[in-house]
Amino acid sequence: MYNEKILIVEDEPAIREMVVMTLEMAGFDSLQAADVSEAHQQVVDHRPSLILLDWMLPGDKSGVDFCRMLKSDEMLSEIPVIMLTAKSEEDSKVHGLDAGADDYMTKPFSTRELISRIKAVLRRSSVMSSDKPIEIGQLSLDTKSQRVTAAGKVIEVGPTEYRLLAFFMSHPERAYTRTQLLDQVWGGNVYIEDRTIDVHIKRLRKLLRPYDCDTLIQTVRGTGYRFSSLIEPS
Repeated sequence: MYNEKILIVEDEPAIREMVVMTLEMAGFDSLQAADVSEAHQQVVDHRPSLILLDWMLPGDKSGVDFCRMLKSDEMLSEIPVIMLTAKSEEDSKVHGLDAGADDYMTKPFSTRELISRIKAVLRRSSVMSSDKPIEIGQLSLDTKSQRVTAAGKVIEVGPTEYRLLAFFMSHPERAYTRTQLLDQVWGGNVYIEDRTIDVHIKRLRKLLRPYDCDTLIQTVRGTGYRFSSLIEPS
């Protein structure tokens, strides 16, 4: 038994019941909500370990809106979110991930893959929730408050860039391919192109440049990227 509570936010009862049964068979406890208002109440009352969040929900707020709201709340931002949606276009996936989702699954999905994704996201979340800040050079990342500072100054970092930086800082001095970064930061089987990684790397470097920390993210020709405080030879 895992003892983690998983909140399922899905307005279709048949899908919700199927997911509940799948979770219970895998040893997870489950909570349910059919819309954003009910989901928010469940989060406040029970603080789930993970949220399975449908993209399309009834009412004036979508699943993406709810995800963005959670990730902007310091008290709730650590709760990992897996988006569930019938949308398969790449831009929809990127939109959901940019809102702060930790992974993305397109309906219909296999129950076996769902459980695998949940376990993977919970593992990554556990690694990122260490009490001790990660410090490299003058850059510091506090995983509890999800605050990034350089020489004592707070750097405003978006949710996707934060996850990318958190992974880099907890795995320094090793080169990663774009595919490995997609798997580790966005989750396995998220079908977005390699250029998406380059876009987020560029954004992250731009955020770090005023603090002279952009050079910590190094391009490894023929491979991908590495996070290192060592100066590359020119």
